[in-house]
Amino acid sequence: MHATNATLPPEERTAPPGADGAIFARLFRSARLYAGSFALPVLVWQLIFFVAPLCFLVAMSFWVVQSYRLVPDFDTGNWARVLGMKVFWDAYARTFAMAAGAAALISVLAFPVTCFLAFRLSPAARRLAMLMLVVPFFTSYLVRAYTWQVFLADDGIVNAALTAIGLQDLAMLNTVFGTFVGYVTLCLPLVILLQLMSVASVDRTLIEAARNLRCSPMRTVFRVVIPASRVGLTLGATFCFILVFGDFVSPTYLGGGNAPTLGILITDFTKAGNQWPRAAVVAITMIATLLTVAFLAVRFAYRKTGETA
Repeated sequence: MHATNATLPPEERTAPPGADGAIFARLFRSARLYAGSFALPVLVWQLIFFVAPLCFLVAMSFWVVQSYRLVPDFDTGNWARVLGMKVFWDAYARTFAMAAGAAALISVLAFPVTCFLAFRLSPAARRLAMLMLVVPFFTSYLVRAYTWQVFLADDGIVNAALTAIGLQDLAMLNTVFGTFVGYVTLCLPLVILLQLMSVASVDRTLIEAARNLRCSPMRTVFRVVIPASRVGLTLGATFCFILVFGDFVSPTYLGGGNAPTLGILITDFTKAGNQWPRAAVVAITMIATLLTVAFLAVRFAYRKTGETA
């Protein structure tokens, strides 16, 4: 049996009948180069798409604005002005507190759902549930936030239902409550999926051993399930913190934007005299905070049992 052209090694392949051998070789080298580009180390991609833009952002934070135009310079005045503003530190504290609170709240809300999916559903039903959790991401987050305005408005669906049963209507839109509704909409499906990766892999023999030792269900959860699922729980809370910390949509369209977060502050700087350098200072501060939180969270998630943090 003769080997076909497709089964031969690349260096032994011949040009197709009637085709120019030089063109075939050039196309083959191009295809190999294209495929090899995807095999580049992750570090190279990080340098291109993260480190290089970050360096540009740092450089722009030292530029100056003259006649509403950015002028390259090395002026530390932007850092001094932004870091010396009380409104910046108020927004920073507010953003950090809301992100931490949302991470804790959404993690608590997600955990019972995660346990139900992991321990009560069959593998086929669990896969279907995971698919349903991914479906919300097919729709724009901004569209979902606008949809919540219909429910949370003073004359919206929720208040109409409360009035119909004789209860007093509530102020939900343009409040912190409305902002957190948006945060839950953004992060809850993702946190459930991240938690599920760890909870579903918990060794069932450990749970059975706890039951044989007459541990209550709650004690089993806190002494067995949660420690064994530490990686997924920590990563879920961390991703929630990251998404909420940089979110602009919910504080603006559901929270009213009256108490600015760092995302709103960036928008205000860019609209006020085209102050992109000052907005870059805020963005760099946010990135530094997120990198610190992510580093500490990953270190906690993957540290060995009994190892000090």
